[in-house]
Amino acid sequence: MIFGKKTTYVSEITQFIDELKHKNPKLEESQRAGRALLWDKEPIDLDKTSRDKASRVAQQPYVYQNH
Repeated sequence: MIFGKKTTYVSEITQFIDELKHKNPKLEESQRAGRALLWDKEPIDLDKTSRDKASRVAQQPYVYQNH
């Protein structure tokens, strides 16, 4: 039994991803841009949120009845 020899196994999926990145070097950059567009949001301004909530007009219990 040889313990010093290391085998480097690379799965087919890892090979596919490495090949895809090699063919399209800007892939990760475009993924980051897409993530920023859809998921990365500005921090919530708590003062503005509380002012917006305080300035709302209460809705009638039954909106279709206007007396």
